Amino acid sequence: MTDSSRGLRNAGVRAALLAAVLFGASAPLAKLLLGEVSPWLLAGLLYVGAGLGMWVWRLVRRAPRVRLARHEVPWLLGAVAAGGIAGPVLLMFGLSSMPASGASLLLNAEGVLTAVIAWVVFREPAGRRVVLGMAAIVAGAVVIAVPTAQAEVTSVWPALAVVGACACWALDNNLTRKVSLTDATWLVAVKGSVAGPTNLVLALVLGAQLPSLRATGAALVLGFVAYGLSLVLFIVGLRHVGTARAGAYFSVAPFFGAVLAVALGDAVTWQLLVAGALMAVGTWLHLSEEHGHEHAHEAVTHDHWHTHDDGHHDHEHGELVAPGVRHRHVHSHKAVTHTHEHYPDAHHRHDH
Repeated sequence: MTDSSRGLRNAGVRAALLAAVLFGASAPLAKLLLGEVSPWLLAGLLYVGAGLGMWVWRLVRRAPRVRLARHEVPWLLGAVAAGGIAGPVLLMFGLSSMPASGASLLLNAEGVLTAVIAWVVFREPAGRRVVLGMAAIVAGAVVIAVPTAQAEVTSVWPALAVVGACACWALDNNLTRKVSLTDATWLVAVKGSVAGPTNLVLALVLGAQLPSLRATGAALVLGFVAYGLSLVLFIVGLRHVGTARAGAYFSVAPFFGAVLAVALGDAVTWQLLVAGALMAVGTWLHLSEEHGHEHAHEAVTHDHWHTHDDGHHDHEHGELVAPGVRHRHVHSHKAVTHTHEHYPDAHHRHDH
């Protein structure tokens, strides 16, 4: 088995890449609605679709009630405040004084800032291979943005506001990782319920008009798929591979958006080919990463989906559960020290 194929066997890697595919597809599809819906109002409808759709999803599937541990509440509140409120407000301030297309270059800062915060503040491990992979992926995103982006601003403040919005979403990503073992559909429902109305109110206050029922419905459905399901998958990625790596995989979203745009009639450009090559190299560097050493796990009791064949969940049940069968319940991990290859996932947040 090659190093890269071993990486693709990780559920978090697959989830983060699929999240990028869904989110990347939202750009060319949302563009079809922009003739009738203002950009900022559309953003609000997409977030509302994500939150509302996920509440309906949970109702239909009769998802169990989520009880967030008391020590996790501040992390979720911080994530919602940073990503659902502060981020949109700062982006609106920036966009009000610069072309919307010009912000696309600056928005690539989110991936970089996500990784920097993960590495510097939350002490997530990153070797040279991971850093180079992140740089290659972000470079590919910049190459795609260049043809349509013109970073023309009347002062430095709008640009700083857009970068500030990226910092808020980067902080949101890192704080969400702290609660990533919580049911991802519930987390997305809560975040969408805050971000959606916040964006709608901002858009309406600034003069946006409500679109037709057809356009509104299309935006809500697109938001559920491209924002809601995408964010659920991204949280699964956070859970399995950590913030910086999940953020890096998610940064390939512009490439998938450009590929879909080509399928809808756009021309194949040299920028798309170069960006694809850079992102492929960066993704390969991450997939072929090897990280293993002796590390210690503290005793902990928590509740999340798991199987009994991953080397960390060998507890007993009242009823026999076959290896590989996903199930969830409150369970305890004993303190243990061992050596094996691992990602900085929810069970490997030790210092290096």
